[in-house]
Amino acid sequence: MNSKDQARKAAQREPAEVVYAAELDKLKGMDHGPVPPGWQMSPRAVEKFVTGDEKLGIERKFVADRAMVVRIIISLCTSRGCLLVGEPGTAKSWLSELLSAAISGSSTLTLQGGAVNQVGQLLYSWNESVLRAEGPSLKALVPSPLLRGMMEGRMVRFEEIARCPQALQDALLSVLSDRVVVIPELAGEEGVVLAREGFNVIATSNSIDEGVHRMSAALKRRMDFEEIRPIRNLSDELGVVLREVRKANNRAGISVDPDESVVEILVTMFHELRNGQTLDGRSTDRLAGSALSTAEAVSVAHAASLNAWYYGGGAMTVEQLMHHIIGSALKDQPEDRRRLKHYFETAVAPRHGDNWQQVWALRSLIH
Repeated sequence: MNSKDQARKAAQREPAEVVYAAELDKLKGMDHGPVPPGWQMSPRAVEKFVTGDEKLGIERKFVADRAMVVRIIISLCTSRGCLLVGEPGTAKSWLSELLSAAISGSSTLTLQGGAVNQVGQLLYSWNESVLRAEGPSLKALVPSPLLRGMMEGRMVRFEEIARCPQALQDALLSVLSDRVVVIPELAGEEGVVLAREGFNVIATSNSIDEGVHRMSAALKRRMDFEEIRPIRNLSDELGVVLREVRKANNRAGISVDPDESVVEILVTMFHELRNGQTLDGRSTDRLAGSALSTAEAVSVAHAASLNAWYYGGGAMTVEQLMHHIIGSALKDQPEDRRRLKHYFETAVAPRHGDNWQQVWALRSLIH
């Protein structure tokens, strides 16, 4: 395959500012509210972009309490960073991407905490060939996404910050407190980078990562915390899954429209196994090795759609779905197999309806 053929290939996933460019332009064009320094739209417009506005034709992209979204937006107006904490799969990263796209027009300045293990990855490094030829200079400087965000006045996303060693977490203190980075190799004003208006840090951390690296107490004081919880309402979660699966199917070039009644089985099972409680209030076992989040449900339903397209004649079935549910639910916890069997016996078996009866008939897949 030549380079022209490769260039014609579509991106597997485009950032939010590209996918929702028309919505962002619409909101900016009709935005008459006060705009914080360095932002491209007002906090009210940012909120509408995230939570949606049917009258304006703005899609709801994140399901959450409006007051929580407002708190996060306001915290990003201040000189403090914001940390989104929660279980895996609660769309913390998606929320940070949406906020960055709306506030800065770009969501691609991103650091991954697990990949940051030296100061050069956190702040800056050097182009060795230019450094040898000319010595330390701005031309030889290779800024990290964090330093670029300071220089350009844009939001920086710090994913899984608890996976970053504490010593490097502490390197963020001067950034968040004084909004400055000193580069000792550069003399004079060139060696002092002051954050421009519009810069801030929005970080995420999985609650299960608490034991990876203890988060610096000093860093905690410089960030507002917000807990992102799983979607509570089943119908809201079903709506999100159906919407995102249709998008994923379109990106994959397949014309499978997910069967709502089949996807409802998936969402219900994930909802109950995640919460440890059936919809009618009875206790059930929670699985220890799987998050069973909304994001995971989207992946499972998309996989079932692909299965239907390539192997099943284009119609999603309960049997296809169940194979992928089992693969998602049973990972590296041996006891989860027993828990899932118990869930089938106590929650699935008593249910009526053709779909649930098919699910019960497929219990042998949990071998």
